Amino acid sequence: MIFNLFKSKPTLKELIPNGYVDIHSHILPGIDDGAKNIDESLKLIKEMKKLGFSKIIGTPHTYPGLYDNTNNSIQKAYEKVKISKLDEIEICFASEYMIEKSVIEKAKNKSLLCIKDNYVLVEMSFVSEPYGLYEIIYEIKVNGYETVIAHPERYLFFDINDYIKLKKFGCLFQANLLSATDYYGINVRKRLDNLLQKKLIDFAGSDIHNTAQVSAFERKIKLKETFNFEKIIDNNNQFI
Repeated sequence: MIFNLFKSKPTLKELIPNGYVDIHSHILPGIDDGAKNIDESLKLIKEMKKLGFSKIIGTPHTYPGLYDNTNNSIQKAYEKVKISKLDEIEICFASEYMIEKSVIEKAKNKSLLCIKDNYVLVEMSFVSEPYGLYEIIYEIKVNGYETVIAHPERYLFFDINDYIKLKKFGCLFQANLLSATDYYGINVRKRLDNLLQKKLIDFAGSDIHNTAQVSAFERKIKLKETFNFEKIIDNNNQFI
């Protein structure tokens, strides 16, 4: 549904279509700063289903020294959710990898967990550009992966030329849905508007960690670029 620019802005939940595929979430229990246990996981999934989500990919952080997740630890957390036999919603797992040197070894070993096929979700610090950013992305790419950068609008240390350079380098961008509501601040929303206007964003993800973030889907969106925002939400259909 495309909303007229002169009408009141819709709430975020109004823009979530039935059958939405979420490619970025922290619903798996007890392995990062998302759901703390299986009860919280199941509660989050239930609430996300009410919003229209039909498939949720759990993408816990992998960040050596902070979230020392492995493929095995992530799969074990996923299995705890899987045995709950949830109805009418599909749960999958991957990871959100911090861009740092250990990712190169994982790429060479072909051990990166992907959100689908060869699409790998990565993130970086909100403070500064990672050391060796382009070297790491290059190694990911030459080892057969497509790099999807999570919430690029939150990296306020970048300017527009940095984003364009990353796109030319072959990166895809996944915006956070809540960025459209000023949840992370006005500057993040303005940055998202700018990226949407320039058609640099490819996909959307919830990045949901807790029920407070689910409740924030009741907020109205503040974007100027509502049309392009809805388009990136629809782009997630390729991950069905």
